[in-house]
Amino acid sequence: MSVEQIRLDGSSLTRAQLVAAARQRVPVALDEAQLARVQRAADFLADKVSCGEPTYGVTTGFGSNADKLLGAHRLRDELPGGHPEKPEGTLLEELQHNLITTHAVCVGKPFAEDVVRAMLVIRINTLMRGHSGIRVATLRALAALLNSGVVPVVPEKGSVGASGDLAPLSHLAIVLLGGGEAFYQGERLPGAEALERVGLAPIRLSFKEGLALNNGTAQMLATAALALDTLEYLLDTADLAAAMTLDAFAGRSGALRPEVHALRPHPGQVETAGHVRDLLTESTLVDIPYHLVPRFKQWAADAWTAPEDQALSFDIGWDWVPANQRHGREAFYSRFLPFKGGKKHQPQDAYCLRCMPQVHGAVRDAWAQACRVIDIELNAVTDNPLIFPDAEGAQFIEEQVISAGHFHGMPLALAMSYVKAAIPVLASISERRLNKLVDPATNDGLPAFLTGNEDGTDSGFMIVQYTAAALVNDLATRAHPASVYSVPTSANAEDHVSMGANEARHVLEMLDDLSHVIALELYTAAQALDFRQAMLNAARRLAARGDWKALAAKVSNAPREDHAHYAQFAAEVQQLTLALAEVGDFHAGEAVRKAHDVLRGHIGFMSRDRAMDGDVRTVCELVQRRAVG
Repeated sequence: MSVEQIRLDGSSLTRAQLVAAARQRVPVALDEAQLARVQRAADFLADKVSCGEPTYGVTTGFGSNADKLLGAHRLRDELPGGHPEKPEGTLLEELQHNLITTHAVCVGKPFAEDVVRAMLVIRINTLMRGHSGIRVATLRALAALLNSGVVPVVPEKGSVGASGDLAPLSHLAIVLLGGGEAFYQGERLPGAEALERVGLAPIRLSFKEGLALNNGTAQMLATAALALDTLEYLLDTADLAAAMTLDAFAGRSGALRPEVHALRPHPGQVETAGHVRDLLTESTLVDIPYHLVPRFKQWAADAWTAPEDQALSFDIGWDWVPANQRHGREAFYSRFLPFKGGKKHQPQDAYCLRCMPQVHGAVRDAWAQACRVIDIELNAVTDNPLIFPDAEGAQFIEEQVISAGHFHGMPLALAMSYVKAAIPVLASISERRLNKLVDPATNDGLPAFLTGNEDGTDSGFMIVQYTAAALVNDLATRAHPASVYSVPTSANAEDHVSMGANEARHVLEMLDDLSHVIALELYTAAQALDFRQAMLNAARRLAARGDWKALAAKVSNAPREDHAHYAQFAAEVQQLTLALAEVGDFHAGEAVRKAHDVLRGHIGFMSRDRAMDGDVRTVCELVQRRAVG
């Protein structure tokens, strides 16, 4: 997304804008017209406080301290000698200050910069709605912090997802007060020093401002939104990996046809089938006749005689189906020549290929449902209490300052639980395709582990599948929903919480492993595709020379010349020779070819065993950088 500035008004923030601000560091601006509403709520709150109206979180304590009304002065001031550590400002200011400083107690490694920036954008946007009581000056300070490049240090763990993300948002806000820590230009600094470096001064909080800053769903929403952006890319990349694998299998496209999916029109399924069809456009591998596809045979010194074939690392072959074995299959052999090679004589592929629209599509639907929830939350007010300064007919403060539960993260938590369960599903079907490519019992005529291995010394891609299997297992064991385990807090005043912050964080972390599994499938599929194309084109070149007997030598069970079936065999081999000679070059779909070219620009075909750690690291980085497809 290429924009110079994102205008925040509390009502129109999109996921794309959030990602641009978080990951491309696009600055934000505050909508001036909306700031008038912000100030209206702050002025209203100040007026009510001056009138002595009791208001939760303003003139009362928080959580289980809500029944404690603040007095006109500190009781400790009456002690002999006064308050030994008397804070600056009034009790009301001290309440807000203490709320931030005592709640910033998260542990663990700091969130990445993009997550913290997204938290800041979300917090600013929700406060722009004008229902939180924050002052315009404080809101401008928060926007200046974001635009200056100061990134508060927010440890990952400590939110239970209600009342919102109190602890992590306190780490976010404490830097505004000159406390905590922050990153600036890659350096970790005390919060006060970071502010000084960018020319900002610490602020003092007024009525309800601490509560406005730390009571909301910004952490879980930030991690969820960024996770969904990544998952959207990985869904497309998984489709690409599946298309490359289907091309490498010389598979069948019938299960992708639009009229098929019109009969069960789940949106994600329909979209996935259409996307993969597009990726396979111009493929000459999918749906090719069975008899044209040879199977792999190990290389031997006498495998090839033509100079242009001497460098090949494989041999090819077919089996002939004699006439006495065609009974009951006459219709099939009237369409296809009686040779068995690398494509099995069956009208359907394995589930990992044939049911890919249903599986990928179901994950797309989980993603779409989560997007619906996140899009609402991006422009929602999620702190407490909510301020309605213009409420008509209000007689009491409780009708204009209303305690509610918008900070509760369960809508987000359950949506991310759905996504969390979907991630191992997408990884699992990718690993199954990878496994099918390397297993000679299932890879439709490709070499075992995608290597020639004529001397028995090569492992090829054998252990790549091990890594994918380990990742899938790890993802599966992490997919249990956090949202089903509520642990009450604040002396049971907050007796049901969402754990949505953990849920969204888990999803964001799990996407790294998902991307690695998909990368490993692409790595393996590229090798398989090279073999499939090379084998098919070697057969085509052999046939183009017009020597049907050279092609007949590739048939394992060819009858002897004095055998009764030889004349029929010879005629049918000549038909196979003509059929191969008449077809053009075999190649994958246009989009698959482009992705294959990207991979081959960084990783060469592996004709013999070599160290693969660099290859694996490279392909994983390519996927994470969104450089493939």
